[in-house]
Amino acid sequence: MNTFTFHKIKQLSVAGLLLAVLTGCDASGQETAAAPPPPEVEVATVSTRDVTLWDTFTGRIAAPETVALRPRVSGYIDKVAFTEGELVKQGDVLFVIDQRPYQARLQMAKAEVERARSQQLLSNREAQRAEQLWERRAISREELDQRSAARAIAQAGVDSAQASLDNAKLDLAYTEVKAPVGGRMGRAEITRGNLATADSTLLATLVSVDPMYVYFESDQQTADNNPYATAEHAVVPVRVGLANSEDYPHEGQLDFVDNQFNAATGTLQYRAVIANPQGSLRPGQFARVQMPVAAASKAILIDQKAVLTDQDRRYVYLLDEQNHATRHFVETGRRVDGLLVINKGLSGGERLVVNGLQKILFPGMQVVPQLVAMASADRQIAVAQNSF
Repeated sequence: MNTFTFHKIKQLSVAGLLLAVLTGCDASGQETAAAPPPPEVEVATVSTRDVTLWDTFTGRIAAPETVALRPRVSGYIDKVAFTEGELVKQGDVLFVIDQRPYQARLQMAKAEVERARSQQLLSNREAQRAEQLWERRAISREELDQRSAARAIAQAGVDSAQASLDNAKLDLAYTEVKAPVGGRMGRAEITRGNLATADSTLLATLVSVDPMYVYFESDQQTADNNPYATAEHAVVPVRVGLANSEDYPHEGQLDFVDNQFNAATGTLQYRAVIANPQGSLRPGQFARVQMPVAAASKAILIDQKAVLTDQDRRYVYLLDEQNHATRHFVETGRRVDGLLVINKGLSGGERLVVNGLQKILFPGMQVVPQLVAMASADRQIAVAQNSF
């Protein structure tokens, strides 16, 4: 083999090896450039339903009955018969004022009644005897009139003594300060051994607990457009939750709507009554109140997680026939639990991406839809329909 032939074979070998390397690189590049499969997303069909729209207000809980307990008689506190903060029933004894002075006055009043009755009995007999003597003209007319007047005075004395006796019994009864209503006691403002002055000294405060009131206010536009709160004899349901809770576990109904707007705030006051058998609600607590404010015919409700924001505009992703995710701008309305009412942008029947939005990297991207129900919407419709 000559030198030329050797170099020729060497060049062909190098060229073949280079071609193999380039071919391998091209195959590897093709594998790297292969597109990933379309991502799976959850899709729900947009539907229309008739619903009742609720709005949320800030309110404050109040007791229907609040009693500042004060004694009706004066005296020293002999007993505090309740535990501070406990629930009491109507008629329970709460304070006892020293009864001994009033028991003595009662005995004096009873004795006075007996004396007056004895005097009345004597005066009756003398008047009857005078009438008999007058028939025989044995006494003068003047004496007859005197004995008749004495009988009337004795009767008045009995009536006066009986009134004093009744008053003494009442004062003795007032030495026991009883609960005028059932409710929860506050702290004792005065303790045993202290002097309580009639109609002056504050003994304690008692508030009723079941039911409870919730006062809240709405602006003029909401109040004017609310067909439920203005309807006469309409039972308007409300849902109440405390400020530190997310749900609305307490149900009640609208009880009162004020007859005028507050000129200082431009709001109208409402009052709802709710049951509180366990006494968990207390006067003064802040609460969140939901009340129906409008009815929507064929409203479009979608899961609020499906709504995205682009600066000041909101949009959703809908799927076309080729399962491409296209962006559609919408105008949202009221928030109804986990749903949003769509005022503009959707008409019903569209396929809406409700979960997996982070997988859509750009508008028009093809996806694999997994059909799911608009579960939160179904729950809300059930709640709305069962509320009336």
